[in-house]
Amino acid sequence: MKSKRIAFLGGGNMAEAILGGMLAGDLVLAGNLRAADVSAERRDWLQKEYGIDATADNAAAVKGADVIVLAVKPQQAAEALASARAALSEDQLLISICAGLTTAALEAQVPCRVARVMPNLPAMVCRGVAAICAGSRAAPGDMDLVERMFAATGAVVRLSEGRLNEATALSGSGPGYVFAFMEALERGAVAMGIPPETARTMAVETVRGAAELAAQTGEDPVELRRRVSSRGGTTLAGLAAMEAGGFSAAVEAGMKAARDRAAELAR
Repeated sequence: MKSKRIAFLGGGNMAEAILGGMLAGDLVLAGNLRAADVSAERRDWLQKEYGIDATADNAAAVKGADVIVLAVKPQQAAEALASARAALSEDQLLISICAGLTTAALEAQVPCRVARVMPNLPAMVCRGVAAICAGSRAAPGDMDLVERMFAATGAVVRLSEGRLNEATALSGSGPGYVFAFMEALERGAVAMGIPPETARTMAVETVRGAAELAAQTGEDPVELRRRVSSRGGTTLAGLAAMEAGGFSAAVEAGMKAARDRAAELAR
C-alpha cells in the first residue's frame, strides 16, 4: 500500500484525519499524497503540516492516482466529480465519505470502481469508527485496502450498503450527540455551583472514562449501568429523572432523524 498514489477531493477535517492517520501509521509516503481544496489557506496548511501536494485543480489532483477519496460535502460531490471527470479511469478506486450518496449514484458519474465509507470526527485523534461497503464494480482486494486505510484512524466495520444510513445515524452523527450530552453535564454542574473550567474537565473525563471502561471490559452497557446504579442511590435517582424527561426516546428520535436526513441526501 505504501506505493499507492492517493488523491483527496476536499481537504477538510476528515480528509486530514485520514491522510494524517495513514502517514502516522507509515502506510503511505507523503510524496504519494495529493489534495484538492478550494481554500488557498487550507491548501497551504496541508502542504506545510504534512508535506503533501495541494492544488485547487480537481482534475490535476486525481490524475494518475490509484485511489481517490471523495471528501467534500454531499451537495458538492457532483460538481467535484464533474470537474475531475476527464482525469478519472476504470483503473482507479473512488472511496466516498459523503453521507447519503449511494455507490450506484456515484458509479453513474464516474468510470472508477467505487466504495463507500462512513467515518466520524474522532478519526482526527485515531479513535474513530468507519463503516465501509463496496460498490458493484469493486475488485476483490479493494475492501481490504479500504479497511487498512481507515484502520489507521480507528475501528472499521463492514456493513451492507442498505445499513449505511443507520451507521450515519449512530457513529457518523453520534459524536455530536455525545458532545451535546457533555454540554448538558457541564451546564448542570455550573448551575449547581461548580466552576466552569472544573465542570468541563469533569464532564470530559467522565465521558472518556466511561467509554474506555466499556471498551476495555467488553461488557454490555446495560450491565455496566447496573453496576454503577446502587439501589436507592444517586445514579438511579438521576437516571429516573432523565427517563421522565424522555431521555431514551429523545436519543432514538434523534437517530431516526439523522438516518432520514441521510436518506434525503441520497435522493
